Amino acid sequence: MQDQHEAFKQKRKFIVRLGKMLHKYGTPAYRLEAHLMTLADALGLRSSFIISPTSMTFVLWTEGHEDEYTHAARVDPGDLDMGSLSRTDDVVDLVLGGELSVEEAQLRLDEIEFMPNPYGRWATALSHGLTGGAFAMLMNTSANTAIWSALLGLVVYVFILWSERSKGITNMLEPLVSMMTAIGACAIAAYIDPGINIHLAVLSSIIVLVPGLALTIGLQELSARHLVSGTAKVMDAVMILFKLYFGAFVGIEIGHSLFGEVEYLAQPTLPKWSAWLAIFILGWALIIAFRTRRRHIVWSLLIGFVAYGSSHYGSLYFDLGIGAFLGAFMVGIYGNLFTRLANAPAVIVTMQGLIVLVPGSKTFISLNSYIVGEGFASAELAGQQSLVILMSIVAGLIFANSALPPKKSL
Repeated sequence: MQDQHEAFKQKRKFIVRLGKMLHKYGTPAYRLEAHLMTLADALGLRSSFIISPTSMTFVLWTEGHEDEYTHAARVDPGDLDMGSLSRTDDVVDLVLGGELSVEEAQLRLDEIEFMPNPYGRWATALSHGLTGGAFAMLMNTSANTAIWSALLGLVVYVFILWSERSKGITNMLEPLVSMMTAIGACAIAAYIDPGINIHLAVLSSIIVLVPGLALTIGLQELSARHLVSGTAKVMDAVMILFKLYFGAFVGIEIGHSLFGEVEYLAQPTLPKWSAWLAIFILGWALIIAFRTRRRHIVWSLLIGFVAYGSSHYGSLYFDLGIGAFLGAFMVGIYGNLFTRLANAPAVIVTMQGLIVLVPGSKTFISLNSYIVGEGFASAELAGQQSLVILMSIVAGLIFANSALPPKKSL
């Protein structure tokens, strides 16, 4: 009896630790609950889980209720770390395959949790710059605006590093960053390059903070009837958008007051083929930002082209909503094929594909018409168009999972 109790103790410690780590690495709540339940069943335990972006509740018991355990914890919203997520999933596979004991798995989890960033801070800084430049290229802007967007993206990373050491900066990160990049863009226009598109440069430089992916995941969780987690995620994303928009609006007004309004000198736009180069650059930037493992790099690069190509041509032949649906459908199919062929969680590649889809949509970016003005869709239609795009993406993922069911719950 004592041995059974000790075995239960080890198993529930492993499940709780695993759940917290997977949450920390950005696993959506509905996938995480399903994955933990599958694991508990495989370990011979009954289970129930309630997971939201900021809290987790675990209830674990044995068949005859000889042992029962409840654990509730307050947690911070997770950040996407696909490398650690993949390594953690490998540990689960080894446990389920009988190659690792639960005690040995705990040691492996310790190693993963404290593993340093494999790409380092300089590469991560570069990824922020590349993301800003690549997004500007996707928006069919000029070469000089794309370059300035990349440089302003590096400024954003400086503030992100600062926020890791200062709680005060963390609390005001979004409005502060968007305000400072807006002031910087106005200064560039006034003293260096009047050909910079200020509004687009600001938007591109802060795109890493725009929560398009969080909105999509939140709506996806709502569609899966995970109402608490989905609602929390959507509302958190909306508040981040408000803070970013407010900061950019104030920053542009301050910039114009300090440096004066400069007449914009339109520059030649980049050729259309540069969008494909932008997808390649963005793919590498996301690989670094997500700490993707080397063995998954090719998969992660290819899904960017799959997502952009299917959505782009779908939009040309039909409309933007159908284009987003086709893009998400192909991302879902690709992710489920990745799971079967690479034996890794589909989320490793689908998250990267979704990021390409969401900011790549010009109607989603039209949300920013409230602050950027000319050159974007009218503010009255922005919310409606963006919602159609987001719901089309959710529908595409649902249809993809029906057409080719995922092999793994993650």
